[in-house]
Amino acid sequence: MTPQDPLAALQPLRLPEAIGAWPPAPGWWLLAALGMVTLCTLAWLFLQRHRRNRYRRLARAQLRHIAAQYQAQGDLGATLAALNTLLKSVSLRVYPPREVASLSGEAWVDFLNQEMAASRSNAHFPAALGQAHARNPSVTDMSQLIACADAWLRHHRGRR
Repeated sequence: MTPQDPLAALQPLRLPEAIGAWPPAPGWWLLAALGMVTLCTLAWLFLQRHRRNRYRRLARAQLRHIAAQYQAQGDLGATLAALNTLLKSVSLRVYPPREVASLSGEAWVDFLNQEMAASRSNAHFPAALGQAHARNPSVTDMSQLIACADAWLRHHRGRR
C-alpha cells in the first residue's frame, strides 16, 4: 500500500540534547587563568605599596599625637621641636642622608617647601619652623603648620 501523502510516513524529528555548561570551552579556561593571574598581581602590587607607605601612616599617627599634645599643653617650643624631629626623620628615610642630614634653619624650610612644590601641593611651611630651637619661636597659626606637615607627609616623593 502506497500512501497518498509521503510526508505522513515520516517519523517526528528528534531534537539533539541541550548543550551543557560544563566543561567550559578552552577559551574560558584561558580567560579564567588570565583573570586569576591579574587579580594576584594586583593584590601583590597593592600589598607592596601598602608596605612601602607604612612609614607615612606611622608618621601621620605621630603627627596627630603631636597635635593632641599641643592642644592639651600649648607648649609651642616643644611642638615645633617634635614637628621638626618628625619631618627630619621621615626625610632621612626617603631622601639621601647626605642631602638632608645637615639642613637646618632656613635651608631646612626651603628644602621642605621645594619638595612640597614638587608634589604640586599649595601648602607652604612658614619660616618659623626653622626657628624651632630658638628661645622665643614665633608661629602665628600652629593648626596651619600641622596641616602643612600632614600634606607634606601625604604627598612627598623620595629620591632614594
